[in-house]
Amino acid sequence: MDKRLIEAVELFEDVMVFGTDRVLKNVKADVWQEYSPEQIQVLKLVNKNGPLAGGVIAELQGVHKSAISNRLKRLEEKGLIEIVKAEEDQRSKLVCLTEDGQRVVTESDQAVYAYIEDLFADHVKDEELDQFLTMFRKIRSILKLEGEKG
Repeated sequence: MDKRLIEAVELFEDVMVFGTDRVLKNVKADVWQEYSPEQIQVLKLVNKNGPLAGGVIAELQGVHKSAISNRLKRLEEKGLIEIVKAEEDQRSKLVCLTEDGQRVVTESDQAVYAYIEDLFADHVKDEELDQFLTMFRKIRSILKLEGEKG
């Protein structure tokens, strides 16, 4: 196997682990104090993908359905989501964002973007950011294609 690919995977893993840890510890936003990272991730998933079934959210977060049930219950109690019956199958339930849920996602995103922008300001050139975007768009496209085959 190409050693560069192995290094790329290891670097990606490091960035994900250390980057997530650093962001969680340093982003100072009220929503990050009030809600867990897992709850914010649920909100972001629903925001990005539209109404989702709890099982799909569990799969995307890599956790058991019971963990998602607890998260959804708390988010619903806080008025950030609502659970509705699916139009095509009245037995199925979907998670939808409320306006307050949308506000939390927006506040969270703005805080993270501002932190990353400050962090990268003196270290990443515009051309490097463009290269990063090109590569990650390509990787996302490949992963989506592979996901559709499985």
